Amino acid sequence: MTDAGPSHQTFSARLTLIYTIANVAIVGLGLFWLVVLSVIQWWSLALAEGIMTISGLLTLVLIRRGQLSRALISSQITFYGIVLLICMVYDVPNAAAPRVTHLFFLCLALVGYINLVRERSRLQLIVIVLATLSFVVFASSEIVLPFATPLPDAVRVPGSWLNTMVAVALLGGCVYLMQVEFARASTLVREMQAAVFNNQFELFYQPQVDSNGTIMGAEALLRWNHPKRGLVPPDEFLPSAEQNGMMTLIGNWVLQQACQTLSVWQQNPATSHLRLAVNVSASQFLDEQFEQFVLDACDRNHIDRAGLKLELTESVMVANIELVIAKMTSLRAQSIGTALDDFGTGYSSLGYLKRLPIEQLKIDRSFVQDVLENERSTALARNVIHLGSDLGMAVLAEGVETQQQFEFLRENGCTHFQGYLFGRPVPLDQFTATLGAAPAARS
Repeated sequence: MTDAGPSHQTFSARLTLIYTIANVAIVGLGLFWLVVLSVIQWWSLALAEGIMTISGLLTLVLIRRGQLSRALISSQITFYGIVLLICMVYDVPNAAAPRVTHLFFLCLALVGYINLVRERSRLQLIVIVLATLSFVVFASSEIVLPFATPLPDAVRVPGSWLNTMVAVALLGGCVYLMQVEFARASTLVREMQAAVFNNQFELFYQPQVDSNGTIMGAEALLRWNHPKRGLVPPDEFLPSAEQNGMMTLIGNWVLQQACQTLSVWQQNPATSHLRLAVNVSASQFLDEQFEQFVLDACDRNHIDRAGLKLELTESVMVANIELVIAKMTSLRAQSIGTALDDFGTGYSSLGYLKRLPIEQLKIDRSFVQDVLENERSTALARNVIHLGSDLGMAVLAEGVETQQQFEFLRENGCTHFQGYLFGRPVPLDQFTATLGAAPAARS
């Protein structure tokens, strides 16, 4: 249900702004201490502060590029290491000033928790656990390394006040952030429930073409016509739908609409050959009523089931591989095809791949976008194409945006393509109107 175009983050604009402000504050603090420590010629600690400042600046760059998830986890790891170093070597408590640097561990843990709720990550969970345990250890003891070189009290005393104020401010910001985001999530769930029953959702269609640029079908992509926010892309609401158990409700609506579209197409000789791909979430696919719902939707709309293709991500394989194989086999027996979406980005395993009745592999757009510049992406794209061919599967490259990408992939054996080069996602009437007139790639 997401686009085969540029990727989007699952973070709101407000959340991004708050993270940016917090990161600017950390960069400012790092620059302040870098100057102070350089003046007193405490070069080892100045180096650590310099690293933290550079990390913060790189994080700001990643945020501006829309790579917030990567920016957050990389900055957290760097910040954790520097705070740990300062606590054990430089911020040694004494009668003049207590240790305060460990307060930043609480900030790390709280930020990590907010991120974990929005986007599950094992690495993020590790950072949370380490930060929490580190805070407990340093708050409960005076542990220091044998070779510790504490800062002079003339620096530590005012520094303790400054670091405490910054840490408390960051903690307050985190609490505010939790309140804002969790309230937003609750409101979003209620709005999505209303959207299903008020027909605010709409399917857009992006063409899928063969090696000659001829349209062979389309992928159905979900949009939300919000009464106040306008057209909302799926990456802004589907993560919350997944977290709150709404994917089956929304996914079933998508399947029903897709079958209605196929019914219209199959009654027209000009479009009867088109296949329609529909994304299916792990929770929806594993629902015990899923197969029956798909078959009933096909029968209600009197469609040839071979026209429907279900696209699954590799995350569905984690839950219960035997159940997944059984469900796929059952659907395949009813002429309904399956494709493995975003191949190479998740839980890839040749062990399960050879057992799954999959008819198509989709090369993730993150590899296609730099297939001509990045040697690893080039090698991966070639290997996926050859792997699919050897296993008797078609291979579709998504996110194709340039003629050069198309030609490279086609020359290496890729047979199906999707991306802005061939057409952007558009409403059904526009897609139907442009059939046969889409800008086919040059042979």
